[in-house]
Amino acid sequence: MTLGFLGTLISLERAVALGRSWGFAAPLASGAGALAAAAGAPGAFGAALLAFAAAILVLEHAVIDRLHRTAHNTVMALGALAWLAAAVLWLAGEDTGRFVPLLAGFLVLTIVGERLELSRLRGLGGARRGALLAAIGLLAAGLALSIPAEDAGMRLAGAGLLAQAAWLARYDIARRTVHATGVTRYMAIALLAGYAWLGVAGVLWLIHGFAAGGHAYDAQLHALFLGFVMSMVFAHAPVIVPAVLRVRLPFRPRFYTHLALLHVSLALRVIGGDWAGNLRLWQWGGVASEVAIVLFLVVTATAVLAARRRPEPLGQASRSRTRGKSTLFSS
Repeated sequence: MTLGFLGTLISLERAVALGRSWGFAAPLASGAGALAAAAGAPGAFGAALLAFAAAILVLEHAVIDRLHRTAHNTVMALGALAWLAAAVLWLAGEDTGRFVPLLAGFLVLTIVGERLELSRLRGLGGARRGALLAAIGLLAAGLALSIPAEDAGMRLAGAGLLAQAAWLARYDIARRTVHATGVTRYMAIALLAGYAWLGVAGVLWLIHGFAAGGHAYDAQLHALFLGFVMSMVFAHAPVIVPAVLRVRLPFRPRFYTHLALLHVSLALRVIGGDWAGNLRLWQWGGVASEVAIVLFLVVTATAVLAARRRPEPLGQASRSRTRGKSTLFSS
C-alpha cells in the first residue's frame, strides 16, 4: 500500500507537476517494484526498483528546489529520503519492522509538507509556521535516530507526530471549512478525523517505542496507515482523481459511507481489539476496514463513470483544468 499504491500515486503527481519525461520513471519503477515484491520475484529485484523510484523522486525534489526553494518542498524531500532509506534497509536484508517508521515518515512528511504550503497561503505568522517546522524536525530527527536506535528513535518521532497532529487540529484550514457544505465539508471532516488518528499514533509511538509485534505494533501500524493516511486519501480523492487521471469526480453524499466505516472499523480494531483484547472485535474491525477501502474504490469509480455519461456543466471544464495543477494533499 505504502509504495506500490501511494508511492506510485505521489511520484506520478510529482512527475506531472515537474513536467520532465524522466520523472515518470519513478511511478513506473514504483508500481513495477511493488508488483515484483508481491509476486515474490527472485533476489532483491522488487526492492531495487523501489529504491530506484525513491532516488528519482529525491532528484525531482532537488530540481524543484533549484527552480523555486520553499520550506514545504524541503519537507517533502525529507519524505522522499525516508522512502529511499527504507528501500536501502530492505535491500540490506532488514526485517520490515525495522523500516516501517521510515515508510510512515515518507507519507507523513509528504502530507504535512503540503499542509505547510497551505499555511503559507493562509498567511499564518512566522511563529505558528515555526512551531510546525519544529514538530517536523522532531519527526525527522526521530526517523534518523531509529536507524541505529529503534526504540529511542520511535519515541522521539512519536513526539513529532503528536506535535504535528496538535498543530494541524488547531491551525489547519479544515477547522474553518468544516462549517461549509458539500465536498468542502466532507474533505474537512475526513482531514480532522485523520489528524485525530495521527495523534493516536504519536501517543502509541511515545509509549511503546519500537514494538516488534503484538497488539502495540498492530495499533501503531493501523492508527497511522489507515486512520491517518487513508483518511487523507479519502479526503482528497475528489481532487486527486481529476488532477492525475483528468476525469470528473463529482461529490456525492454517499462518500460519507466509506469514510464513516473506515473510522468506526479502526476504532473497533484498535480500542476493542488491541487495547481491550477482544479477538472478535479485532477481526471484525479488520474485515470492516477492508470493506471500507473496497467501497471507496467502487463508489469513486461509479461516480466517475456516471459523470462521463452526463454533459459537463458550463464553466466546469476550465475549473477541471485548473484543478489538475493542484498538488496531491493540498486542498
